[in-house]
Amino acid sequence: MNLSDSEWKVMKVLWENSPRTMTQITHALKEQTNWTKHTIMSFLKRMEEKNAIHHEEGENAKLYYPDIDENEAELEEAKAFLQKVFKGKLGLMMHAMVEHEALEDEEIQELNAILEAAKREHESK
Repeated sequence: MNLSDSEWKVMKVLWENSPRTMTQITHALKEQTNWTKHTIMSFLKRMEEKNAIHHEEGENAKLYYPDIDENEAELEEAKAFLQKVFKGKLGLMMHAMVEHEALEDEEIQELNAILEAAKREHESK
């Protein structure tokens, strides 16, 4: 699923709480983006064409629902980024982050814990 940065913002609003009307989405994003309802309408139409969302007719307005799982979308986006920037190699990305001191101590500890858990699970198979 190839979502633009703007579509990601809309998806996050829908993942947070669904269904939502176009007006509710516009209000949720107003402070962050200052988008008009016409801008939101364009995004919603495009996202429906991508099968990322769908709508149902509500009592007074269309109700929008996400059609893609948040975790799956994040994983696909991460894989696409990794492929585009680091030839699909997680090790290259981590090396770049460490080399440029872009990781805080807390992040390093978190990554170590994730890697240790993955190692234990791999060994248990």
